[in-house]
Amino acid sequence: MDIGLIGIYSNRGPAAAAAFLFWGIFSITLHELAHGWAALWQGDDTPRIYGRMTINPVVHMGWLSLILLVLTGIAWGSMPVDPSKYRWGRRGRIIVSGAGPAMNVILWFLCWGGFGLLVAKYFDGGSLAQGVRAIPEGTAKQLASFLLIGGMLNGMLALFNMLPLPPFDGASVLAGFSRTYYRWMHNPRVASIGFFIVIVALFSGVTRIASDAAYDLGARFAGFVVGLAS
Repeated sequence: MDIGLIGIYSNRGPAAAAAFLFWGIFSITLHELAHGWAALWQGDDTPRIYGRMTINPVVHMGWLSLILLVLTGIAWGSMPVDPSKYRWGRRGRIIVSGAGPAMNVILWFLCWGGFGLLVAKYFDGGSLAQGVRAIPEGTAKQLASFLLIGGMLNGMLALFNMLPLPPFDGASVLAGFSRTYYRWMHNPRVASIGFFIVIVALFSGVTRIASDAAYDLGARFAGFVVGLAS
């Protein structure tokens, strides 16, 4: 079995598995809380009514999601909101739905920025890969791996969640801009087709494409940080 935490443990060791588990839970929890904070700002008190403004990951993810994170590396979360209460109406969807991916982008910047600063500490010219290899074994190397996993995971979360298909946040963001898409998104048949496409994407090469894109963008930003700090 080469998926989930077992696969990461087998291929990269216990530290990488622990880092993946931490970032998976932490990133999804903050993603959902960002939706809640934005909803409250828009005048919707639904997240508070349902007791969802908490850092408890079980509340946001549920036990099934947490178990699947361990077994398959795939997980999700949810935040109850009531768009009818948004002070900006349909436009409020853009803010509330976009807040989750925006949180992942912030974490992406922090992880890759920290990774770049760590590489810069040992950088003596050459490529980013050469700088990474120059990091000595031990705490520094483990920290580099921790930040790299966090950057990769949050990059993928941001990219996937902005896909314009239900149930991803990108669908709600686009619905905030287009009334036609808003009506289309609430068609039950469209929702079921979107869910099917999501399942196919998760178990096809799309996941690999998203992973490569997340790494490439992150490495470019880290290289930029190295250049500034060196």
